[in-house]
Amino acid sequence: MPEARSSLATGLGRVLVIVYAILALAATGRSVSQILSRFDEAPVAFTLSALAAVVYIVATIALVAKGPVWNRVAWIAIGFELVGVLVIGAISLLAPQLLGLPDINPFGRYATVWSDFGAGYLCIPLVLPVLGLLWLRSRRDAARQAATVDAEVRA
Repeated sequence: MPEARSSLATGLGRVLVIVYAILALAATGRSVSQILSRFDEAPVAFTLSALAAVVYIVATIALVAKGPVWNRVAWIAIGFELVGVLVIGAISLLAPQLLGLPDINPFGRYATVWSDFGAGYLCIPLVLPVLGLLWLRSRRDAARQAATVDAEVRA
């Protein structure tokens, strides 16, 4: 299936995987540091950092792996990521105390990856799931188009 390989090996697919892997490492490092050194200061926020790390790890693996199950996992993980960054971003700005955040500084001691819509990470957490979902959709559409062409050739 050359289409699946080429869509990931070049262009936006490759960039998405690299950015997801970098965010997975960054979010994992941040959450581990926060949880080990000062979990009692903001347990909700730091747990959300760990959740973001897990989502980025799963999304990275799902984007690299092949098959319909992994494709579904990618859709779910990236969709969850988009909802997470929108909800946590809004809460962190409108009611930061709900997350245990004393302020809304995206670079602050208590910020999470998704706080302030990912402003501490140059808003990449806000833009990345949109690009990821668009890329998954284009890959799905290309596979459908290839299947239609293949069916027409065989007929």
